[in-house]
Amino acid sequence: MQLHIVDTAIIITYVIAVIIIGVYLSKKASEDIGSYFLGGNKVPWYVLGTSNASSMFDITGTMWLVYIIFVYGLKGTLLPWLWPTFNQIFLMVYLSIWIRRSGVVTGGEWMGTRFSKTGGGELARISVVIFAFISVIGFLSYGFKGIGKFAMVFFPWDLSPDTYAIIIMSITTVYVILGGMYSVVITDLIQFALLTIVSFFIGYIAISQISPEMIAAATPQGWNELSFGWELGLDWSGIMPSVNERIAQDGWELFTIVVMMMLFKGFLISFAGPSPNYDLQRILATRSPKESALMSGVVSICLLPRWLMITGFTVIALVYLSPELAAQGQAIDFEMILPYVINNFIPVGIMGLLLAGLLAGFMSTFDSTVNAGASYLVVDVYKRYIKTDASPKQYVKMSYVASIFVVIIGFIFGMITESINTAMQWIVSGLWGGYTAPNLLKWHWWRLNGYGFFGGMISGMIVALGLPLLMPELSALDGFPIILVISGLTSILLSLATPEEDDSILKSFYTSVRPWGIWGPVHEKVLQDDPSFQRNGAFKRDMLNIIVGIVWQLTLVLVPVYMVLQEGQSLTVAVLVLAITSFILKKNWYDKLEDE
Repeated sequence: MQLHIVDTAIIITYVIAVIIIGVYLSKKASEDIGSYFLGGNKVPWYVLGTSNASSMFDITGTMWLVYIIFVYGLKGTLLPWLWPTFNQIFLMVYLSIWIRRSGVVTGGEWMGTRFSKTGGGELARISVVIFAFISVIGFLSYGFKGIGKFAMVFFPWDLSPDTYAIIIMSITTVYVILGGMYSVVITDLIQFALLTIVSFFIGYIAISQISPEMIAAATPQGWNELSFGWELGLDWSGIMPSVNERIAQDGWELFTIVVMMMLFKGFLISFAGPSPNYDLQRILATRSPKESALMSGVVSICLLPRWLMITGFTVIALVYLSPELAAQGQAIDFEMILPYVINNFIPVGIMGLLLAGLLAGFMSTFDSTVNAGASYLVVDVYKRYIKTDASPKQYVKMSYVASIFVVIIGFIFGMITESINTAMQWIVSGLWGGYTAPNLLKWHWWRLNGYGFFGGMISGMIVALGLPLLMPELSALDGFPIILVISGLTSILLSLATPEEDDSILKSFYTSVRPWGIWGPVHEKVLQDDPSFQRNGAFKRDMLNIIVGIVWQLTLVLVPVYMVLQEGQSLTVAVLVLAITSFILKKNWYDKLEDE
């Protein structure tokens, strides 16, 4: 398409602005690697939380969410539990506090607080670095595919999606390298502001132009209902038969089983803690454990406007683009809904603001991922094994090199990734299966040692990478239990077959992090040194807050969705539930946060 000169000017102005920000902040970021990767632990929690939310507000994820709401309706609001999105509630309630008490820079460095710094502990650290690198590349390839498809529709030059992706990712790399975490956070705030404005505008267009009757005519019975039975119960045959085939391909027809599997997988992954990516980096960058919990809590609130945009795009596509999509038959490409709607319904000026906002969303996710990935290569590889006595400036320069290396590998894997949905499914359901068991055990079982952690991580990653080749017919969600059992058994058996960690390490971790779980033997030894020590007795309260928090988070999604769908009665119920859950969390979580 041909962009109007006004829209082109807005986009170019935005791109130049973020590069200037990177240049301006380069001196501040280059003081040392603590400043470069964590902003010197000086950034306020609400800024980090907004930045974190902005990093999750990406083009690729938005395209996927538009797809699931289009196909699955209100029930699609549950499908992000595949990630699982409610891991933010676990972080908010207690895990961010546990993590921040360590005072380290990366997840790999954190291994030195739980295991020895030699032998099995060293292997544990290496396994985290390997996982971090693989997951970062997975997310970059996921983003690569989405930004390429998006740009091909809107930019006027006759370039391939991969070429567009390389150009845009290269521009983003410039300010990431120059400004480090400072640059990431400041540009994230700009990006969040743009995306919020755009989200409200898209929601307004949908509400003003489309009535509930128009939506009902374009969707099957039950599409606008959150409730479901054993089966999904959506029949698109009389409207768009190819959608039924996509539901079958996704493997989500038996919806009750899917939800149970998502909850099972999601709770285990959430108990394991955040993966070594930008989410963990934001936690470590906060000023205190209490602020880390508040930072994680504000993320769910900041994502509320995104659902105005997603639902707005979806209903516009349902009402106006269904005939065109239906004509594609089995070749229907739901990932193109978002660009189709923008191309046909957004006026000049607003188009430039919207494209700049969506481009910003991609850049926000990309810059955070690159910055987090580079931190592992520098802190856990270069500083630990190659140059242990380099100057702070040398480590920062190596951070530049590491960032470029991560981006290049992301380019390569992005070009061989088949689709957005393929990459997303593999990341959230396959790769995370290998991460879950050893990381769940590291918090909650004192006997896990470095060898067991390493064995569980490596075996899990090998199975996660090999399962699609050995059993291609198995969905990523169905493959999760297989990966979980193999990595879990490996962790347990290797730990029992090798010596336990040194008492000094276990007691130091237990008294500083103060986890609940199976820590009886360590607790008894701590009491011998300090009879006044109190174990963490907040397990029941934390679990109640998690259940309430998941409902709270879901209503934060449903409120904007019901607004766009103009479902007044359902909106009233959602707002009431939101108010009740907010009150409970205020009394049972916020008021009980410790000042540290």
